[in-house]
Amino acid sequence: MSGAGRFVSPGEDGGPGEDTGSGGVPHGTGGPAPAGSRRIPLPRASVEDSGLSLLSPPDLADPGEPAPVPLDLSHDVLKSLLGAWALAACSAAETAAVEDHLGACGSCADEARRLREAVGLLHQPESLDLNPGLRTRVLANCLDRRPPLIPLPGWAAPYDAETARLDALLQDFGDAEWHAPVRLRWFDADAPTSRRTTVAGVIAHLLSVDGLIATALGLEDPLVAVPAAAEGAGPAGRTEAFWRASHFPPTRSVRAPWREQSHNLVRTVSFTGSHSGGLGVSYGTFELPLHDAMLDRAFECWVHAEDIAEAVDYPYEPPAPRHLNQMIDLAARMLPVALAERRRAGLSAPGTTPHLVSAGAPGRSLRLEIEGAAGGEWLIPLDSPAAVGSADLEVAHVALDGVEFCRLAAGHIPPEEAAAGQSGDREAIKAVLFAAAGLSRM
Repeated sequence: MSGAGRFVSPGEDGGPGEDTGSGGVPHGTGGPAPAGSRRIPLPRASVEDSGLSLLSPPDLADPGEPAPVPLDLSHDVLKSLLGAWALAACSAAETAAVEDHLGACGSCADEARRLREAVGLLHQPESLDLNPGLRTRVLANCLDRRPPLIPLPGWAAPYDAETARLDALLQDFGDAEWHAPVRLRWFDADAPTSRRTTVAGVIAHLLSVDGLIATALGLEDPLVAVPAAAEGAGPAGRTEAFWRASHFPPTRSVRAPWREQSHNLVRTVSFTGSHSGGLGVSYGTFELPLHDAMLDRAFECWVHAEDIAEAVDYPYEPPAPRHLNQMIDLAARMLPVALAERRRAGLSAPGTTPHLVSAGAPGRSLRLEIEGAAGGEWLIPLDSPAAVGSADLEVAHVALDGVEFCRLAAGHIPPEEAAAGQSGDREAIKAVLFAAAGLSRM
C-alpha cells in the first residue's frame, strides 16, 4: 500500500539518496507528555522510586526569590496539610513547613509518599495529540449543520485528513528533526527492500508522487524543472530524479510546496467532483482511477507519517476507522491483479496453476476477514482478475487486524510474520499474503 508496491510506498537515504540513519526527538508544545508528567504541578519536594527527596527550601526556590520562611505549626496541623501538599495546593510558607517536618517525621514522610503516589494514579501521563477520528467527527458535525457550497468528495476525505495530520506533526520540527534519518521499507520480488533518507527527503518523496495526480488534474507538476523526471516515470523514478536534482539534501523548505500542492489537489477535486470520476492517473507501469489514486496517496501519507514519527520517537495513531476501511478496500480490490502479476513473474509456488475461469464467472476465492473498527470481509478471486469472488467456491479463509493488514500491504511486515488466522488451502493463503506485501513500492 504505502511503503512499497502497488498501493503505497517508501524509500531511503541519508541525504536524499544514500545509505545512513538515526533519530531525533521533536520539540515544542506538540510533543508527548514526558513519562510521569501530571497536569497538577508537583510540590517542591520530589518523589523517587526509592523514597521522598527532601530538599531544603533554598535549593528549590526560584533564582532571585527569597526562600519562604516555614511556619511554626504543630504535628497535627502539619499532618492535616499532607493532602493539600500532595496536590500542590499549599501556600509557599505551608509547603516549606511541611517539607521541613517530613525530614524529621518518618510516619508523615511515609504518608506523604502514599498520597503523592495516589495523585500520580489520578493523573496518568497523556499524549497531547488528538484522536485521529476527532477531526473527521467535528467536520462531519459542522457540515451537517451547514452544508458546504462546494462539498469535498468522500473518496478525497482520507487524503485531506492524512495530509492535515502529517502537517500537524511537522509544524514544530526543528532542524535536527528535519534531518533525522528515516528508513523506508517495501517488498520487491518477495524480498524486503529498504532505503534511507531524511524526514525532509520523505516529504520530497510525497511531493514528487502526489505530482502524478496534479499532472492528471491539469495542475503544475512540482518536478517540471527536473529534466530526469520525464513523462511516464513512476513514483520511484520521479523521487530519485528529484533527490538527485537537489544540490543539497532537502530541508524544512520542502514542507510549504508539499502542503500547498495537497491543498490544491483537494480544492481541485472538490470543484470537479463527479466530473473527474473517469479520469485516470498514470503511475508509469500501471494506472489507477482518480478515486483510487487519492486513496493510494492517503495511504502512503499515513504510512510515511508513521515512518517519520518512528524516526523522531513520537507516537502516531492510525487513520479514522472510516478512512482506514476505504484504504483496506482499495488494497483488497487490487489483490486479484497482484496475484495475476505474481503468476506472470513466476513468483507463485509450484502447484498454484489457476483454474480457467470465464470473465465475470465465479471462481475459487479466499475470504479475507479484516478485524477491528475498520474491518469487513472481502472475497478475493484467486484464478483471474476478471473472475467474481464466490462464497460457494471459497477454498481458504484469512483473518487479520486492519492495521496489521495495512502494514503488510505497506511492506512493513514480512508475509511469513503476519499475525493471521488461517484455514483452508495453504498455498492460496501464502499467495495472497505475498501478493499483499507486493502491493508496496518505493
